[in-house]
Amino acid sequence: MQSLAFKYFYEVAQQGSLSGASESLHVAVSAVSRQINQLEQRVGTTLFERSARGMRLTVAGQMLLKHVRRVNLETDATFQAIASLQDAVKHPIRLACTQGVAHELVPSVMAQFHLAYPQSRFDVFVSSAKVATERVATGEADIAITFSTTPAENVAVRYSFNAPALAIMSTQHPLAKRKRLFLDDVQKYPLALTDKNTSTFKLYQLACNRTGKWVEPSVYSNHAEALHAYVRDTQAVLFASYVSVSGRLQASGLVAIPIKNTEMHARVVQLQVMQGRELPEIMELFINSVTQRIQEINEQAPS
Repeated sequence: MQSLAFKYFYEVAQQGSLSGASESLHVAVSAVSRQINQLEQRVGTTLFERSARGMRLTVAGQMLLKHVRRVNLETDATFQAIASLQDAVKHPIRLACTQGVAHELVPSVMAQFHLAYPQSRFDVFVSSAKVATERVATGEADIAITFSTTPAENVAVRYSFNAPALAIMSTQHPLAKRKRLFLDDVQKYPLALTDKNTSTFKLYQLACNRTGKWVEPSVYSNHAEALHAYVRDTQAVLFASYVSVSGRLQASGLVAIPIKNTEMHARVVQLQVMQGRELPEIMELFINSVTQRIQEINEQAPS
């Protein structure tokens, strides 16, 4: 009874109307309405605001939707575990991550993990930090690996590591031999910066606000590879975390130098999961692999 009610409730929430849920479920509208009414009676409050435009979740309905999503995911995980006993094909680990970790960290950890667990499979979605977090909160992804400058909302943060923005430049750059730099030193040269929705841009903006000196970057891009190539062949400087660039510095002829301005340190890289969700063992093992690798990289980072 409860399972059926949850199923109908979920469809109404997804479709935004009784008729939409009815069509999706291939049942009568009256059957959907009856289940919703019974569920509301059971919880003791309304779950939807009803209007001519459809059904909109109340605060209570939003809380219940989060619970239903967790139940659905954990049920799927249990079925996967049962299926694995018979060597059935497993579902992939769904990752959502930002570009900064998508180029080096995530592929290298996946490769090593697959050697240890040959049956493991992955589905990687690269996006902004905000979208990555939202995908975990809604159950579209199992794990988010992303940079953050503010406390995460609607997800549980399993691990958090400091990820300051370093100055990345060619080994032939006039500043390349310096151990540490101030932002003012870097601003004497052309700057290459990620787009305005990234944590790197926010750190640069914050540091400029503190010093009172804004220098417009020569190049903006939402593609890290383009920025790296540009910096390699010019005297321009870009900003990135060591987690993002550690694997490519030597091969690309680049160096990473810490920036003294504290604002450029106000960022972390996080591993996020859905609040209250119990993850399958394979995902827990992967999370442990990611955290171990980040710890190793941070130990090697210039300071």
